[in-house]
Parts: sequence; C-alpha cells; structure tokens
Amino acid sequence: MITILCLGKIKENYLNEMLNDYQKRISKYEKLKIIELKDDEDINKEKENLLKYLNKKDYIITLEIEGKVIDSLTFAQKIEQIKTINSHLVFVIGSSNGLHDDIKKLANEHLSFSKMTFPHGLFRAILLEQIYRACKINNHESYHK
Repeated sequence: MITILCLGKIKENYLNEMLNDYQKRISKYEKLKIIELKDDEDINKEKENLLKYLNKKDYIITLEIEGKVIDSLTFAQKIEQIKTINSHLVFVIGSSNGLHDDIKKLANEHLSFSKMTFPHGLFRAILLEQIYRACKINNHESYHK
C-alpha cells in the first residue's frame, strides 16, 4: 500500500481532475490512499498532525528540496525494492512551511524531484504521475517517454 500524506487541500478543479485520473490509473496496480491534512502557519501544529498518521513500521519518504534527486527508472526500482521489505510506503509532502525537522528524522529517505519550488497541487500531480510511471515500469508495460 502507498499512502501520500500531505499538508494542504487542492482547490483547483483542473488539478483535482488530474489527481483523480492518476489515482484511478494507479489503482489497477497498487492500493493508494491520499490523506490531506490542514496546513497551518505553525509548523509545530503541522508536525503534530503528521505524527498522528506516521508509524515507525512504515517506510517513510519525505519529499523535500534538500532530498536526493533520482531518475524515473531508479524511482521505480526503489518502490519495487521497498515493497519487498515493507508493505506500507508513505510519501510525505509538506506545506509552504516545509517539514519539521522531527518529521525529517523519522524518514527512511529524503527525495527531491527538483531544486525548483512547485505549487503544492502541481507537485502532488507530479508525484502521482511518477508513481503511475513506476507501476508501468515495474510491470514491464510501455509508457510514453
């Protein structure tokens, strides 16, 4: 199972449509759950909200600018490897405040998709697209390049 734990709600209809489309595509391969939590000006409140959903038994990957940058094939291989050792993979997307250091310390890995900053909704769509791409790669199915 893959969980995406994110701070902030998507307000734009066009982004929600895209996210729903990718969720549907991914569901053919993987059980996926997206948990949206309220973002807050206080990063400590965000930390407390996130901690309610994080379990040390889970394989936790934080998505942050300071994280390691990898390509799509490596991302797919990473997901496949994680699934062999842990049945629950959790991606954590922070708010505009970033992520509290305590949340970062819980993570097994820190990934970055770019050194650029993206709007929250767009980044969530990029993550879902990469998870879908990984599913296609890991099932030896073609997908546009």
